[in-house]
Amino acid sequence: MTRDAGLGRINRREWLTAAGALAGASAVGYTSLSRGDEGTPEGPFKLGLQSYSLRGLVKDGKPDLALALEATKELGVHYWEAFPAHVPLEGPSRGGGPVKAAMDAAKVTLAGYGVVPLGLDAAANRQFFEFAKRMGIEYLSADPDPKAMDGIDRLIEAYGIGVGIHNHGPGHRYSSIESIKKVIDGHHPKMGCCIDTGHFLRSKIDPVDAAMAFAGRTYGVHLKDVKNAETFTILGKGDLRLVDLLKVLAKEKYHYCLAIEYEENPDKPMDDLKACLATARHAIAEVAKA
Repeated sequence: MTRDAGLGRINRREWLTAAGALAGASAVGYTSLSRGDEGTPEGPFKLGLQSYSLRGLVKDGKPDLALALEATKELGVHYWEAFPAHVPLEGPSRGGGPVKAAMDAAKVTLAGYGVVPLGLDAAANRQFFEFAKRMGIEYLSADPDPKAMDGIDRLIEAYGIGVGIHNHGPGHRYSSIESIKKVIDGHHPKMGCCIDTGHFLRSKIDPVDAAMAFAGRTYGVHLKDVKNAETFTILGKGDLRLVDLLKVLAKEKYHYCLAIEYEENPDKPMDDLKACLATARHAIAEVAKA
């Protein structure tokens, strides 16, 4: 499927509804047009990064929080879904203070966290939710054991933290829309999907279809592009129908992190990330003026 394929799947009425949702956002208290550091409208979205994109910025052989935050400031974004290697569950982040101070100084909000395992150990699962509550995190992106769903329901209810099941590529237990819908059926409404657009494309699934399928139950979006279901590439150079995706997310009033995740070139990611962000901002502006 080429990037332009299937544009007719969203009809004119749906496009107008999504545009109206953007135009009327201020009036309904959703959000007004925000602006990034480059003066580009970012619409109703918390455009940010999955900090995994910056995993190659290392100190003493490990991903370094300070270097990643410095890079984030250079990129002009203010939201993270944090890769656990940047903000470990244990260590300085356990009490919240030093890590939160560093993120506040960089003007970065920790909106999401993951991908985390949620298994049959209830105490281990609770640690993730306690950590999220302490750090002000809105959602966890997760790979849960299907047998653990009832216990996860109880934690969601107790802590008010959303959980987005992260789809992965072909062969993974959560590679399709149907596999995720099956496991969340009958469970807490704050249990949904963290939509990884690249992995859906690898599974030959249109991420626009996923956004419609999980409307109201999308907790996290990993925004990346893939060409021909095989090759990760800079946003806009693969098969992702980005404007269509943003229209659907705007229509459902998606308000969690819209996280650029770029997996290639980890040692020198900045130029590619700047290109991805420019594409995302251009697409958001297209949606805003539609």
